[in-house]
Amino acid sequence: MSLLAEHIPAADADQMALADPRTTLGWADLDRVMNRAVNLLHSLNLGPERRLAVFAENSVETVIAYVATALAGASAVPVNFHLTPDELAYILEDSTSALLLVGPETAERGLQAAEAVSSTTGGRPIAVMGWRCPDHTGAISWEQRLAQAPDEPPPTDIPPVPHLFYTSGTTGWPKGVDAPPALFRGGATVAEYFATCSTPNAAIGTHLVVGPLYHAGPFAATRNLMGGAPVVVLGRFDAEATLAAIDRYRVNGVFMVPTHFSRLLALPSEVRQRYRTDSLVSVTHSGAPCPVSVKRAIIDWLGPIVYEGYGSTEVGGSCHINSEDWLAHPGSVGRPVLPFEVLIVDEDGNELPPGHEGRVYFADGSGRGIRYRNAPKKTAAAHLRPGVFTLGEIGYTDDDGFLYLTDRFSDMVVSGGVNIYPAETELVLVDHPGVADVACIGVPDEEMGEQLKALIVPADPSRLPEEAEVIAFCRDRIAHYKCPRSVEFVSEEQLGRSAMGKINKQALRAPYWEG
Repeated sequence: MSLLAEHIPAADADQMALADPRTTLGWADLDRVMNRAVNLLHSLNLGPERRLAVFAENSVETVIAYVATALAGASAVPVNFHLTPDELAYILEDSTSALLLVGPETAERGLQAAEAVSSTTGGRPIAVMGWRCPDHTGAISWEQRLAQAPDEPPPTDIPPVPHLFYTSGTTGWPKGVDAPPALFRGGATVAEYFATCSTPNAAIGTHLVVGPLYHAGPFAATRNLMGGAPVVVLGRFDAEATLAAIDRYRVNGVFMVPTHFSRLLALPSEVRQRYRTDSLVSVTHSGAPCPVSVKRAIIDWLGPIVYEGYGSTEVGGSCHINSEDWLAHPGSVGRPVLPFEVLIVDEDGNELPPGHEGRVYFADGSGRGIRYRNAPKKTAAAHLRPGVFTLGEIGYTDDDGFLYLTDRFSDMVVSGGVNIYPAETELVLVDHPGVADVACIGVPDEEMGEQLKALIVPADPSRLPEEAEVIAFCRDRIAHYKCPRSVEFVSEEQLGRSAMGKINKQALRAPYWEG
């Protein structure tokens, strides 16, 4: 019996442990598969940092890969499965990943990225292993290697290693950050780390994953599974399919982003009434500001079981608020949670009293703060002083200590819970022959919270390029979610670039956000 089985009562051996629309595994079956997966990873050379990257859409196999990596004392890099081969190659190189795991949807791009890394000067080979990839001869078969691995219990006295997430920060180039304590509580051995996964969140019961597992919020479901909670994982979000899964599996907990709320609320009432949601006891959301009207409607529908966490991949949750407190403080993202304390400061770093808007910083009582891999300048720029960091927001606190966010002093756009960094998009669009200059900003979107708009100074005002053609030009070069959803043509004066080459994006955004 493996460490996983030791946490599962014998009576539950055949109960559902992990499922997706294709596959359902009971605890006993999952235990055997996990033994083989961990032993398989032990047999591979994962390099000095024992690191592998997972570039795959949501599935049972993706969850197994993450859990097996943790139990093998290795470090996984969850990679956004929308990325292009060049974008993926950058992460593979920066993270020093020795193995790339892919699914059938990502195998071709994964193979291209691995080849790109190995063909560079001084490049290193990266093995590519994939599940359900018979048409991609360059990928090692996950199923075959799993079948060949022993199913005996793997060692658990080895040290655990935190996973490595990539977040772009205020530039378009992703930077790595080790999983924060909220997602990785460490321990001297894998056995000790495993014991930390039996958290109150895991005790909630069956969890549903509806967001991509490369995000830190949905990724937490892997720890819930290790803590004994059954997990159901869905693919790309579908509102009715989500309700059907909640009904079928009697789901108890789910993590969402506000865009999911909007799409659920947009369903006709007769569709919503078709499915039971009374099994839910915890609906947690994060990733982007939630419109007050949307959140109020979700609470009215599902009851006071809606919880909000505000934070980031770099540090995990720094604030939390339940339904009762939110109804008393609508629009707040909550009060800080230990070990964090919120500080509102002016541009000179002086602390401001409640009710005064300023830059939002957090004092980390552990002294950890934010630590970006291979980016000391970026790490320093995120801190006011050691252990006091910012996530780039502007806001204020009320007299009860609840935090309200009003803007960002970085240019980041959050669309549907996904961070978009306009500088990278602008670098692509400025190469279009019909574009003389460009600035990308976030504008309101009822469903996504924000959408990216490109304000373009045309090269020839008498011959404007087609909006669809400009967007397609961008989509051919970078991941689609980074591309503008709308285009507006403006003059050089309207764009307002200074002699120093800077643009006041706050002024550009203001007309779209009035009211």
